[in-house]
Parts: sequence; structure tokens; C-alpha cells
Amino acid sequence: MKITRNLLLGLCLMIPGLNSLAQTTAVPSLIHKNGRHALLVDGKPFLMLGGQAHNSSAWPGMMPQVWQAAKLLHLNTLEVPLYWEQIEPAPGKFDFSVVDTLLKQARIHKVRLVFLWFGTWKNGSNHYMPEWMKQDAAKYPNVVGKKNNPIDSPSPHAAATLDADVKAFSAVMRYLKKADAARTVIMVQVENEPGTWDSVRDYSPVAQQLFEQQVPAALLKPEVLKQLNTDLNAKGTWKQVFGDRADEYFHAWSVASFIGKVAAAGKAEYPLPFYVNAALRDPLTNPMANTYESGGPTDNVIAIWKAAAPAMDLLAPDIYLSGSERVLKVMELYNRPDNALFVPEAGLLPENAKYLYDVIAKGGIGFSPFGIDANGQAAATAKVAERLSVYGREYEVAATMMRELAQWAFEGKIKAVVEHDDHAEQSIDLGDWTAVVTFGQQSVGRFQPNEKPFGALMVVQLAKDKFLLNGALTHVTFKPAGSNTAKAWQYLKVEEGTYQNGVFKPLRILNGDETDSGGPNFGTEPKVLMVTLVKR
Repeated sequence: MKITRNLLLGLCLMIPGLNSLAQTTAVPSLIHKNGRHALLVDGKPFLMLGGQAHNSSAWPGMMPQVWQAAKLLHLNTLEVPLYWEQIEPAPGKFDFSVVDTLLKQARIHKVRLVFLWFGTWKNGSNHYMPEWMKQDAAKYPNVVGKKNNPIDSPSPHAAATLDADVKAFSAVMRYLKKADAARTVIMVQVENEPGTWDSVRDYSPVAQQLFEQQVPAALLKPEVLKQLNTDLNAKGTWKQVFGDRADEYFHAWSVASFIGKVAAAGKAEYPLPFYVNAALRDPLTNPMANTYESGGPTDNVIAIWKAAAPAMDLLAPDIYLSGSERVLKVMELYNRPDNALFVPEAGLLPENAKYLYDVIAKGGIGFSPFGIDANGQAAATAKVAERLSVYGREYEVAATMMRELAQWAFEGKIKAVVEHDDHAEQSIDLGDWTAVVTFGQQSVGRFQPNEKPFGALMVVQLAKDKFLLNGALTHVTFKPAGSNTAKAWQYLKVEEGTYQNGVFKPLRILNGDETDSGGPNFGTEPKVLMVTLVKR
């Protein structure tokens, strides 16, 4: 027996990769407690500091520029598409060479992956279906519009399409389970911004027959009807129950049911966390579905998606809206006890970097700007690098304490503010203290506001009077509150430093000019401060 063990140990040392395969880590998973969520990777909470490649950049010849961008961004997670048209070029014939390439390169660069399954839906269309499916429109039909007009969107009522997607996605997950014992891939997106543009639903004869039937029992539960702003005792057909929202709700149920079956089949092969992303609607005005992509997981149909697709772990908003009020409202709507907040796409704009703070404070599991590479345009490389720099500065600081941030967020210890469009002062309730945050730079007798609303600050409460602060383009001071109200106070110590191996390492103590204007400033470069307060 001793000889056998020694022989096995020798083989593990001699054969590259055998040891890592023999000692596999736990499958990534989502956990939930007291309405908060955490993504476990290697058994510990993990915060995705992500970036997503352009749609057509996951080909081997394009990946060098993607990895260059990933390095500039200081990301720990890369989101990359898997193309159904490449993976299944002929019915039942699968090619996983690109999967192998992505896994190999990610391990070299020490980056985790989120695979994006571009299957039946990509931005509401079927453009990533294999050629052999596109050439058989009768078998794999698209949506029919209300006026019998063709719509560039796959029908969720096509059994053949569902069967093909289930088989292909199951094959992908089956292969990934075998090829990725190292757990390089930590999540999978199932489809991409599903739904339909230019038609609220499918009006084909098959769809119409289903529409005229009774609403499924899963949607008639009081807790679901309440979220859909519908009579809690309603029963009947879609039109009878949901009135002027019937077409949209029917389409959301149909699309979600289809994708839920794809997800369930994939999870049976390999139970990684799954999500589906949403092309958003205006969260403030409750518009009708003819103004946005109908059927996808928009904020008003989250309850329908949860009922129709229980194998889907979460629904995730893609942030391309403008204005802090709208974006922060989206964060609020998708941050639910039954839904972990994750932003898999955000427009690669400087003003969007601040929303990383809000995601973390809400206990979110990750954030990712979209289009981090130059998309094959050498002339655009410098411009993209400039846009990445804002995110890169934030990620570089956050990466040093990524595990701690993830744990603190799960425990509800983090609060944050982001600068609104009106640049108004904001406060953070910390029990016996209130942090007062202004957006700009404060010196004695003079305040210089930010020109653009890019400021943000997070506060981690480590003890009653001790806080870790991380921010940029802000000034903070404190006021006694709670049991400290009306008491004199001062800074006991303000240390600037970094996290190394889970421990705060002070660089210097801030005092004098750096704190005499009520508290410290955070400039363009994010920094980490350990602040201890004392009442006198």
C-alpha cells in the first residue's frame, strides 16, 4: 500500500495537471442568508471584478487583445461568449476546441471565467443558431407579428428549437464538467438578453391557441399576483387575468419556460450557478412593452421568471441606462431576497465605474463593464485603454481585499454612496456616527466640487467606532449620532494603507492638513483608509 501511495504521489509530481485534477475544489455555488447572497468560489465568498469581451472577440485569434485589456483592467473574472454556431456546426457534432483554448488561457492568466451561452437568443434574435437551423425556418420558426409580419426573433413555442438547445447546452455543460476540474468557470449565462423586439409576443396560430388557454397555476399564487399588481383572486385566460399586460406576461412566461428547461437540463449535467441577463426598460415610468424588449426578465416580470424558470439562480440587469436615479433604481429592483444582485454588463463609460460601490454595498456578487477589448480595431486601442483606466484604478484597489469585501458584503457590513447627477451631499447612518459625504475636494475654507458626477465612497463598519473607507473624488467627515449625539469627538487615528493577504498594512498616518478640514479627501486615485473615531 505504501508503494502504491508513493507511486501515485510521484505521478502527480511528474505529470503536469494531474495533481490539480486529482484534488478538485468545490463546485462554485450561491448561498443565501437573511436576504443576502454570496458566490462561493473555492469554498469562500468571491467578488467578481469582471469585464466582458465584445460579442465576436472570443475566437482564438482575437483573444490576445482581450487578455491585454484584462490586464489593464486588473479584473479577476472574464466574461466570454460560447457560440452555438461554432460548437455544433452539424447536428449532434460538437467542437469544444474554443472551450479548451479559453480554459487554458484563463489559467495561464490566473483569471476566472463566466461563459455566455449565445444559443437560441442573442439580443432578442436567433443569429447565433447554427447554419443548419437557420436554413430550416419551418422547423425552427421565428415569432409572427400581430399583422402576420415576420419578426427577427425565435419563437419560444418551437419544440424543435427547444430540443436542439437543450441537447447542445447539455453537451456543453457535460464537457465543461469533465474539462474544468480546476473550476476556472464559475458561472454561466444562459442565452443573452432574451425576448423580442418589434412585437410584444408571438401571434402565430400555435402561440394564439396557448394564449387563449387558462393562466398556469404557478402564476395564480397570491404572492406572485401581488408582485404583478393583479387581483389576488384572479383566474381565467391571460386576457381575463392580466388585462392590458396579458400579451407581455404571456410572452415572458413563454420565454422563461423555454430557457428554464434549457437551464434545468444543463444543471443536471453540471450544477454551476446560472443566470440570464435583461435588456432593461425605464424603471421609473412603467412603460408598455412595445417600447422595450418584451419577454425578457425586465423588472416588472421578475416574479414570472422566478415561477417559470426555477433552475435559473438569478436575473441580472445590463446597465445601459443613463442618469443616477434610473441606475440606482434598477439596482434596488434586482436586489431581492430571492435574487442576488449582479451586473454582468455596464456601458464602458467613466460615470458607470462608481456603481461598483453600490453593487458591493447591496451585497452584490459582481460587476462588469462591457466591451473591454478594441474589437479588432487597432486604432481604438488607446481610446479603450483610457476608458478602462477608471475601472482599472477601482479594481486594482478592490482586488487586494476582494475576499474580505465579499465576506463583509454578505454580512451586511458595507454601506456606500455614489454621486448623483445633482452632486448633492449624502449621509451614511453608522449607528453612533453619521458619515457626511460631499463630492469634491475640501480644504480649509474652500470646497471644489466635481465637474462630473463620478464620486463614490464605501464604508465598512469593523467595530462600533472603527471603519474602513474606500473611495474616490469625495470628502468625508463624521458627526456624532445615536448615543454619541451632541458629544465632542475627534479622529483617534486615520491610517492610509493597503490590504495584503487579508491584513491591513498601514502606509502612513494622516493628520494635519490631510484631516483638518473635517476629514480626509479621496482624489482621482482610489485609496483605502482605516479610520478610528473617539468621543471626548
